[in-house]
Amino acid sequence: MKSMTGYGRGECAQDGFKITVELSSVNRKQAEVAATLPRELEMLEAQVRDAIHRVVARGRVNARVSLHSAGGKLSVRKHINAALARDYAAEFARLGKQLKISGEVTLDQVLRAPGVFQTDEELAGTEDLWPAVEKALHQALAALLKMREREGAHLAKDLTSRIGIMHAAVDKIQKQAPTTAENYRQNLLARIKAAGIENLAPDDERLLKEIVLFADRSDISEELTRLQSHFQQFADCRKSREPVGRTLDFLAQEMNREINTIGSKANDAIISREVVTLKAELEKFREQAMNVE
Repeated sequence: MKSMTGYGRGECAQDGFKITVELSSVNRKQAEVAATLPRELEMLEAQVRDAIHRVVARGRVNARVSLHSAGGKLSVRKHINAALARDYAAEFARLGKQLKISGEVTLDQVLRAPGVFQTDEELAGTEDLWPAVEKALHQALAALLKMREREGAHLAKDLTSRIGIMHAAVDKIQKQAPTTAENYRQNLLARIKAAGIENLAPDDERLLKEIVLFADRSDISEELTRLQSHFQQFADCRKSREPVGRTLDFLAQEMNREINTIGSKANDAIISREVVTLKAELEKFREQAMNVE
């Protein structure tokens, strides 16, 4: 079980450049990736997104990729692309002959040509830096997942505690449920006697019919069985290595439906008190489940 919140950072140096990747994730119902890359590395955005989507199933991940000099200097170094300069000089000379323009090609003309002067970042943009970006990204993802797993362990512990409290409340309801019909019969007889109606036998057909109808209306055995099943499904989720956040959302909805039904059917003070406990713990369960991947 993993949390949807976390942070991870990775670095990789290559050919005089350093790539830094920072990842932070927050809650979202679906998987979303927002990537920010320098202009020189924009062509790698799709690969960065795909790598993140492969390991993150739920939550919004903000990815920031930075490119800078491995030496950490503040000034931007410039380089001369000698091969490109030679090509420009040759083309300028050839063009001069074709146009019958006299004069030699000067160094100043060549240096002014686009691409002859290049900064570190411009050079990096022309190199294949994906292996370095991928390595830094994998480091960041590993750190992100480690934090999400650590937070997920805390969430699992809290959710298990909530389920334990609800399980205990359901056990009390199951013990109390069989007595509700008899309690109703005793209360009904007491009210009849208080109303001054005498000579009503305990096995009177009208009395028995009323008790049977009450027992049928207040039967919560199916709801209790389904709640127990939902508790078991949570136990299965706890053991799973797959993302279970959506499953927990569904379980919370189903448990809420069963608890509400029990509350509406129950005509017993003890059961009603336990229903209040179930609703309170389920609300806490639902809030925590919203943080699970």
